[in-house]
Amino acid sequence: MGSGVVVDESGLILTVNYVVMGASTVHVSFLKGRRVRGEVVAQDFETGLAVVRIKRQGLVPARLAAADAFERGTPVIAVGSTATQERRAGGGHVTYLGEFEAYWEYLLERGIVTSAGNPGYGGGGLFDVQGRLLGILYLNLNEIARSSLSIPVDAFRAHEEELVRYGRVMSRPRRAWLGVFAHALEEGVIVAGVVPGGPGERGGLREGDVIVSFDAEEISSRRDLYMRLWRHEPGDRLAIEVMRDNKVRRVEVTGGDRAEFFRHR
Repeated sequence: MGSGVVVDESGLILTVNYVVMGASTVHVSFLKGRRVRGEVVAQDFETGLAVVRIKRQGLVPARLAAADAFERGTPVIAVGSTATQERRAGGGHVTYLGEFEAYWEYLLERGIVTSAGNPGYGGGGLFDVQGRLLGILYLNLNEIARSSLSIPVDAFRAHEEELVRYGRVMSRPRRAWLGVFAHALEEGVIVAGVVPGGPGERGGLREGDVIVSFDAEEISSRRDLYMRLWRHEPGDRLAIEVMRDNKVRRVEVTGGDRAEFFRHR
């Protein structure tokens, strides 16, 4: 189950990728009216967005806010679905605008963190008080503090044509993917988990390995690992040194393509 926001009268709905990833069929339910079948036309694994298209007339798209239309302190309203015909909303303010890094090989250049928690399923809209769409609700960050992360709508607007035409952003360099869940330690980056059948597991990376170097260069942070990894494309050979059982071991991994991997799952 997920939420979504109509962004084009032709039937384009913006949501988050984890809602549609692996789905063979998608159905879209409006607050009033029957359920319609949708087609997943784009998945952007780098930003976390996805685009669904439906065949329906008379849709009113959300107005997209400009990138400079909000700042820290801007009042916001988060709207999400909680069931097929139920919606909830919550209010708050923008508390942070900037880089957001996460453990699943994810780094967003400009994330929107607000004090408004996500009131429903992922993929809902973050709006200003004028009703303009600022971003797409991605994650609840802390249930106690009721903060949430949204992906700026500019991440869609900047690449809309490519996403709709090709299903991904073709102009962006392709990023090699390890298929690991990484957590930072003082002495390096620990592999907290591996994607079953992913490139990291196939190459010999194991849960509990501490990555200490990549391409013979020391790794000091998770961001450092990502930046070095993304210099490579899928298919490149990646030389990684890990600490395992108190011994340094060399592992060679063939970089994967995350979009291709999950397309076949």
